[in-house]
Amino acid sequence: MLIRDAEDHDLTGIMEIYNDAVAHTTAIWNETIVDLANRQAWLNDRRRAGYPVLVAVDAADRVLGYASFGDWRAFDGYRHTVEHSVYVRANQRGAGIGKALMLALIDRARGIGKHVMVAGIEAGNAASIALHEQLGFERAGLLRQVGTKFGGWLDLAFLQLMLDARSDPDGQGGR
Repeated sequence: MLIRDAEDHDLTGIMEIYNDAVAHTTAIWNETIVDLANRQAWLNDRRRAGYPVLVAVDAADRVLGYASFGDWRAFDGYRHTVEHSVYVRANQRGAGIGKALMLALIDRARGIGKHVMVAGIEAGNAASIALHEQLGFERAGLLRQVGTKFGGWLDLAFLQLMLDARSDPDGQGGR
């Protein structure tokens, strides 16, 4: 397995993983299947923002999983915080791909000077929560019944990872 930056030719694999998660899981709280144009726009937006989209590929260059992060909120005060997502092809889950993608993503966030990485995880997804805790994320809160899918309410667990220990956000003595 190789982890690298996503290229345009990876979008079909990314789209397949995304659409499978939409159709069969509560990992993505969307109910609409997307097309390649949607994923291309998403990839272009991440690139414009300077944020990575990473893929894990096998020896035949097939996408096994992908991960990215983006702004947690659009206000200036949140500029040091990102929220991430990581998705693995259904038949590849449990093989360490998600962990490898997360480690690479954390390194990228640190590399561009981010301070906190946030995870928003469906509260019943014990495997994802356990993986995040294994990587040092701490539980930060639970929002009850804030989402819905498959005819039921979903709770959202928030976890966070401090990426550095700096006390001065902008190196300017505060404020």
